[in-house]
Amino acid sequence: MPFKPVLSFGARMAKAALGLLYPPSCIACQGATGEPHGLCAACWSGIRFIERPFCERLGTPFQVDLGQSLLSPAAIADPPVFQRARAVAEYDGTASLLVHRLKYNDRLELARALGTMMTRAGAELLAEADVIVPVPLHRWRLWRRRFNQAMALAQIVAAESGVPCDPSLLHRVKRTRRQVGLTKAQRQENLQGAFRVLPEAKARLKGKTVLLIDDVLTTGSTANAASRALLRGGAAKVDILAFARVVTES
Repeated sequence: MPFKPVLSFGARMAKAALGLLYPPSCIACQGATGEPHGLCAACWSGIRFIERPFCERLGTPFQVDLGQSLLSPAAIADPPVFQRARAVAEYDGTASLLVHRLKYNDRLELARALGTMMTRAGAELLAEADVIVPVPLHRWRLWRRRFNQAMALAQIVAAESGVPCDPSLLHRVKRTRRQVGLTKAQRQENLQGAFRVLPEAKARLKGKTVLLIDDVLTTGSTANAASRALLRGGAAKVDILAFARVVTES
């Protein structure tokens, strides 16, 4: 467990006084909560957490528990480039609201709560990971947005798990258009050649099990393209961990 310093009496009093002036609020609705950086009961109930039974490759939930590890029809028909994917919740309700606020409203403080939940959801992947890599943004998009939400989440997951984070292992070298509204084939074409492991990074990547971090997993096109580049660069295996994933009814 991480070391937690013992607060002095004065520090505890100062913390209590600060709590009176600025009581902790829900990160989704701003309502009162018992602890900072958390969710109120109503918003917590609005998250559809992904738990077993789910597809062992894609991490998509099954409607019925058959009592054994299974692959979904989608994973069998079109196996992903990555080995396994896991996510905290389905991309709807409170989960989609939190992702949108982190990504577009400069709410970087949300990364702490989301990253903590990701660390728990991805425990089995983190146990085998050698290095954490965030899905990179192209430099022009990073300049406009000012931060990479995947990097913010990766830093929290790395700090809480003890697995090192190395964002320099993967670069986005192609300025792609936004994936929203594109078909699966268009997404794949859009991302072709988008990611690259630079020659100077290949020695550090060789033989490593990589945990690739993103905020949302949709069709898997971005995850596949980034995983393919990492594997070509020398990685032994790539797993995916996201906060939310799109789940379609089968």
